[in-house]
Amino acid sequence: MVVSMATKKYTVTLPEELAEEIRAEVGPGAFSAYVTRAIERQREHDRLGELVAWMQTERGPLTEEEQDAAAAEMRDIERWFEEREAGRRGGHGEEAAAA
Repeated sequence: MVVSMATKKYTVTLPEELAEEIRAEVGPGAFSAYVTRAIERQREHDRLGELVAWMQTERGPLTEEEQDAAAAEMRDIERWFEEREAGRRGGHGEEAAAA
């Protein structure tokens, strides 16, 4: 089931070169969706940072083993995002190159 969120138009200022690179890569019709996904990802990142800070306050600093485990999980998450984005672009990623 796809949940549709209400949308509202906002004006944001972006560096022209960056915006044009993104528009050329995703096309003009997908620009807003790309920016939305980037903002969602940043919010997830911020929330994780808040969680880590809270956990360290409650339980103390992470051990080296915990840091290694977190780094491995972060790599898995990054890989998942890359695969998800490649799927949205029609497989224009490492999977398509391997095929």
